[in-house]
Amino acid sequence: MKKEGHPDYHFITVQMTDGSSFRTRSTWGKEGDTLTLDIDPTSHPAWTGGNQRLLDTGGQVARFNKRFGGLTLKKG
Repeated sequence: MKKEGHPDYHFITVQMTDGSSFRTRSTWGKEGDTLTLDIDPTSHPAWTGGNQRLLDTGGQVARFNKRFGGLTLKKG
């Protein structure tokens, strides 16, 4: 098999949302990089089973109001 046919597989550090971290091998980044997670199994409701609501960083309500703010339901 050709040597250049495989991606670089190296050690990185993964930092969880609670501050804990672990080392693993990955093709992401380069040797020694730190991957910081925004959502992980310790905080996401799909894994925790909780009713925690994820923060809306994209402003979905503002986007909706900008798009449909002028619409009204008129009878008659």
